[in-house]
Amino acid sequence: MNAGLKNVRDLGVADLGRGLAEGAFSSEELTRELLTLVAAQDRYGAFLATHEDSSLNQARRADALRAAGQSGPLTGVPVAHKDIFVTDFEHSGLASTAGSKMLAGYASPFDASVVARLGDGSRDGRLPGAGMVTLGKLNCDEFAMGSANENSAYGPARNPWDLGRVPGGSSGGSAAAVAARLVPAATGTDTGGSIRQPAAFCGITGIKPTYGTCSRYGMIAFASSLDQAGPMARTAEDCALLLSAMSGFDERDATSAQRPPQDFHAQMLRAREGASPGRPLAGLRIGLPREFFPAALAEDVHGAVRAALAELEKLGATLVDVSLPRTELAIPVYYIIAPAEASSNLSRFDGVKFGHRAPQYADLLDMYKKTRAQGFGAEVKRRIMIGTYVLSHGYYDAYYLQAQKLRRMIADDFQACFRECDVIAGPVAPTVAWTLGQTDKDPTADYLADIFTLPASLAGLPGMSVPAGFGQGGLPVGLQLIGNYFDEGTLLHAAHALQQATDIHLRAPAGL
Repeated sequence: MNAGLKNVRDLGVADLGRGLAEGAFSSEELTRELLTLVAAQDRYGAFLATHEDSSLNQARRADALRAAGQSGPLTGVPVAHKDIFVTDFEHSGLASTAGSKMLAGYASPFDASVVARLGDGSRDGRLPGAGMVTLGKLNCDEFAMGSANENSAYGPARNPWDLGRVPGGSSGGSAAAVAARLVPAATGTDTGGSIRQPAAFCGITGIKPTYGTCSRYGMIAFASSLDQAGPMARTAEDCALLLSAMSGFDERDATSAQRPPQDFHAQMLRAREGASPGRPLAGLRIGLPREFFPAALAEDVHGAVRAALAELEKLGATLVDVSLPRTELAIPVYYIIAPAEASSNLSRFDGVKFGHRAPQYADLLDMYKKTRAQGFGAEVKRRIMIGTYVLSHGYYDAYYLQAQKLRRMIADDFQACFRECDVIAGPVAPTVAWTLGQTDKDPTADYLADIFTLPASLAGLPGMSVPAGFGQGGLPVGLQLIGNYFDEGTLLHAAHALQQATDIHLRAPAGL
């Protein structure tokens, strides 16, 4: 082993980028070491697949780019992708399953835009690439439907802090892999909190940018007006580097925001007016919605979040009381809109063009029925049925249309808050990670855990989870930060300042 890789599990994205730039190790050496680590120590169910030859070929190309002086800060750094992003099978050797039997072994003919931007770019030259090395595909709830990663057709992922606990979902495999130090960073998607909640449960940093910041092209759809890609890593700095590379306008995504390229890392480092080295957050107003601190909030979560907020005060921020009065309506609104969109999106999986097809059937209708019965899991079927119901004649106006009106009102509540503050803060989830199988008797119980993440998703706002401390059983607690539209830089700046002043984000699960 190269001596520079002796403590590879302690190195994040920025650290590895600097090591590669200084020649302390090569991307090929780094990739070999991490592939060996994944093969030997993934007892968390985080990875669904790796492909050594493909990863090493990418690493060699990255080393060649660095030798030619054509590299960037991420060139040659490994990353793993949530298996909701399609990967070009011919070049990666990796199937794209969305955690479902319906897509078992699916060989995509192209890369998702996020994968292309982080990797070698698109084959047609349409999108630039940051030169990162794809280490593999990560476990997730089937079609990103879930809050615990227990809905995957390939088995649950486990929380590295306690193997008997869930890692959160739907990006549970991504969070577990980063927390277990198997990979320095991973991609995730957030529809109703699926980056922020697993990041909180696993003690890492994750950010969901403003809706439209990252292309949805090649991201297997759940709810099109809510799905958004984002990075998951150990630090705000690592997330800023990744988000800069994976974001940008994409003509193949009708919901992509037409904005110039953003350097989120530079925005994160930009000093605030009136700030000083000891008070980098001077002048920052942090709003605390009273609805985010209900009596039902677990005491250990409340204590850790308040401690993190106290640290932000020490850094110069001012805490302001605000209100998001329609917070409680976010759950019913989301669980009408998201299933409705899922019902429409998943109708394409009928066994005709791609995906699973029932081996025996009498006629076309019988094929449809058996294919979908065999290919979809229980949670996906549940949401399809709910969505089909609320979109049906006679119920559309009563449910779906009313939910969309309330969604607009939830977004307006945020805008009222942002007239009084710059950032909104609170817990990510009401409790620490729960035990595996806890919701088996009531499959909808974990819907309630999304109460603090759903409002920002419905409004399309950026939000992130930052390690705040530890609760019951030594399990991680996340602090949620929510910003105004396209103000990711302020969130990253605040998170980075907190992480420069504390070491909570550097702590790792025992036994690594």
